[in-house]
Amino acid sequence: MIQVYEGDGKGKTTAAFGAALRAVGHGWRVCVAQFLKDGTSGEVRALRRLPGVEIVSCDPGITFSFRMDEAQRADARAQLARVASRAGEALRAGGAEMLVLDEACAAVSSGLLDEAALLVLLDEAVARERAGGRCEVIVTGRGPSRAVLDRADYVTEMRCVRHPYEDGVVARPGVEF
Repeated sequence: MIQVYEGDGKGKTTAAFGAALRAVGHGWRVCVAQFLKDGTSGEVRALRRLPGVEIVSCDPGITFSFRMDEAQRADARAQLARVASRAGEALRAGGAEMLVLDEACAAVSSGLLDEAALLVLLDEAVARERAGGRCEVIVTGRGPSRAVLDRADYVTEMRCVRHPYEDGVVARPGVEF
């Protein structure tokens, strides 16, 4: 099945990583593909220690899409295509029983990831499940497209009611990343 965690609230990635942790606890092989992130968060550091988990991330130094100049956007497009390609390889090779596509919605909505590439991954996962294999897919990020939502079996919206960022508090290690 396909799960989507979206919205402007905190916790989309954390919820996805919690599901990945649960799957690993049941012996599943998990591939986490991080779009727009460099793989240095506390969650990634913890998951890397577990057997059966593959993490694919962007290069260190990737920044928020709204801060990118055109050269950075071109580099980000290449990196995100590489991340999507590796996620597809993990899916097609049969190794990943859960595929977490972290920030894929934001990558598509910011124009840095081709939506067709994301939809191919989702469709391949569904086809594998229908053929008797196991493949749960979790997609996170703000602004999922109608095509992604239409494919989803679960859609959970995280809604921001209050956040310390509004008062100038920056992201804190161990809490926000």
